[in-house]
Amino acid sequence: MRSSSVALLFILASTDAFQVSQPQGRPSTNLNGFRDRLKSLFGRGEPVKDKTFDKLVKNNFPCAITNSALTKKTVAALEKRGISPSNTLLATSLCCDELARVLEDDFNQIYGNNFNLGGLSGFPFAGNTGFGAMAAHVPDDGFCLLVHGPHVGISQGGVIGKVERSGIELVDNCCGSAIAASNYLQGITSGGAAINANIQSFTDFQQGAVQELILPHGKRLSDANDRMKELPYALYDSQDILVREIIHDGSGGIKKGLALLGGIQINTGPDSDDYFHPLRFDLYDENGDVVENLLPKLK
Repeated sequence: MRSSSVALLFILASTDAFQVSQPQGRPSTNLNGFRDRLKSLFGRGEPVKDKTFDKLVKNNFPCAITNSALTKKTVAALEKRGISPSNTLLATSLCCDELARVLEDDFNQIYGNNFNLGGLSGFPFAGNTGFGAMAAHVPDDGFCLLVHGPHVGISQGGVIGKVERSGIELVDNCCGSAIAASNYLQGITSGGAAINANIQSFTDFQQGAVQELILPHGKRLSDANDRMKELPYALYDSQDILVREIIHDGSGGIKKGLALLGGIQINTGPDSDDYFHPLRFDLYDENGDVVENLLPKLK
């Protein structure tokens, strides 16, 4: 039995001592529901893996772990620091793509409904205003777990930037927004982009922003051995700056603390577990200062 499982089994056995009445309309803070979710999470074990495909994913993304492993390790690390589903609001900044909901749903099963800060490619388009609203919804004397990052597909054949989707014969692009932004950037760096004096259309302003935010990575992507593999990491680096700046600007609204989990979502076909490459797992205190790097807990 893994040590994280032992820690959570202890928590399951001891939650009766902490039963409190909860306000209506926030089922995620109900400890009986919390116990049921943890029993489901920690009692089911790892899903059966296709070892060949698992090796293929990890050859391309050596530090990736499955979503199921990510959620277990995240919960175990946070529980030891007093951050539990009963006192935590989940916030996410993930892409609009339905495949990005897989990771979100995995955390929803534990922490309840999330506050959505994200838009295309996972950028935090809710900005400072959205973060301030989210912070106000955190339980009194409680915490926020903020999960963010871009996503990338990998097909059963090992093609990065492509993924199988339920009910669709075509092996589709993933992430479509990121690939469109990459193509836009490639047109600029290759000198083939047409001159356009039009103001960015409001009907597609998020994609326009993604294209602008990827501009600093033109040479990096041009020089990459595999552009599709490098693309999500370039996007993450831009997002990481924005998310941490938003947290800094909104630090006055942080209650007891905030855990920031950032990385790359790796989406796979309908019959495979998704993966995540964690790149940041920081614990902030009530003053908005990073007090602990928890990333080693996810290894």
